[in-house]
Amino acid sequence: MSKPPRSALGKLNQLTESHGELRRGKGMVSGVVALSLAMLSLLAVIGFHFPAYTSTPELRAMYDVTTLRYLLFGGMLISGMTAALNLVLGRARWLSAGAFAFLGVAQLLGGPTVPIGDFADDTPYIGLDFFILDLLGSTLVFVLIEKLVPLRREQPVFRAEWQTDLQHFFVNHLSVGLVLIVVNRIVQGAFGWAESDTVRGFVQGLPFLPALLLCVLVADLAQYWLHRAYHEVPLLWRFHSVHHSAKSMDWLAGSRQHIFELILTRVLVLGPIFVLGFSQRVVDAYVIVVGFQAVFNHANVSVRLGPLRYVIVTPNFHHWHHSRDTEAIDKNYAAHFAFLDYLFGTAVTANRTWPDRYGVVGDYVPDGFFRQFWFPFGGSTESQEERRLSKLPVPADEPAEPSAVDVHGQAGDGLSSGSTHEPLPSVAPSVSSPAPE
Repeated sequence: MSKPPRSALGKLNQLTESHGELRRGKGMVSGVVALSLAMLSLLAVIGFHFPAYTSTPELRAMYDVTTLRYLLFGGMLISGMTAALNLVLGRARWLSAGAFAFLGVAQLLGGPTVPIGDFADDTPYIGLDFFILDLLGSTLVFVLIEKLVPLRREQPVFRAEWQTDLQHFFVNHLSVGLVLIVVNRIVQGAFGWAESDTVRGFVQGLPFLPALLLCVLVADLAQYWLHRAYHEVPLLWRFHSVHHSAKSMDWLAGSRQHIFELILTRVLVLGPIFVLGFSQRVVDAYVIVVGFQAVFNHANVSVRLGPLRYVIVTPNFHHWHHSRDTEAIDKNYAAHFAFLDYLFGTAVTANRTWPDRYGVVGDYVPDGFFRQFWFPFGGSTESQEERRLSKLPVPADEPAEPSAVDVHGQAGDGLSSGSTHEPLPSVAPSVSSPAPE
């Protein structure tokens, strides 16, 4: 056995590689909060120094710089006071040391008083501000909801493979500028011929609420059939299987998405919205709706909404879509309106309320952002579950298990039916590498 790290840097490195429940009463929870706020504060200070290249133009118009400075100051103050308290109490001092290190660099770079001058609005940019605000806001809102109405109480916040999903969250937010440029150019070039002033005039003349409901329905119809294609077309499934490889469901799991799938989905969903000419106000409201549902429906929450679950997509509905259970294979494609799956005959029918397990049958999608990025271009689809089982000794009086067969009766690559689900024995992730104390 390797010796536990003694240095603060070594313990921090071990923390980022571990998963499981943070031990209460040891300063771990408050220490992680202090460290996280310190890291986000440093990123925010960097953003203040280079606003033209690190902020999202659509968000800049809504910013009040003074408010942002107070938010940064408050974050640094809470982080510093929490870290100082843990130092005084002698709890997780290595986390406090890490927090003070990031806070020190942030303050040396100017802290919340960094001057912001005039800058051009048409420069290439990364969505660093989008990442910071969305990570902070989503964590506060959805972790709280998951603790108030949890589905799987035993599942920790830092469950297995959280690192991979956070990497996807980071990259997908920072690349928002590139994605928007690519998507807008493709949408305008590919769908511009279908524009009709008559149709656009009718759509823009609708009252706000009917227009919003129509916008969501149009988007969901496009997404339903595209989503179905992701599962039924082997080439598309290779990309979509990255999203389905998450074995635990929580608010962060929805971030696991290949960037090529992200671009294709936005093009084919926003295309019809562009053609119909919905007003900017309606489109902005739609973005809020889809953003909330995309996170909430992956969350570890016990929410079904009674009879409404047959109309709108709920966490219960979408959890079944991610399930490995047999009755959930290639079902529940809708993103907003559940009645679409009932209409097209693809809704899950099960004799229990919630699915048992999640992930891809065969568990052949590798863990880690970069390995998942390259997987669709040639990664092996050999069942890793069968490989692991084949290494176990088989009792002399018990024959070996036959090879798994997918729902189309074909053994092997697991590509012919998209998700091809099959149960795994665990529900909550085990702590294979406990966090350092």
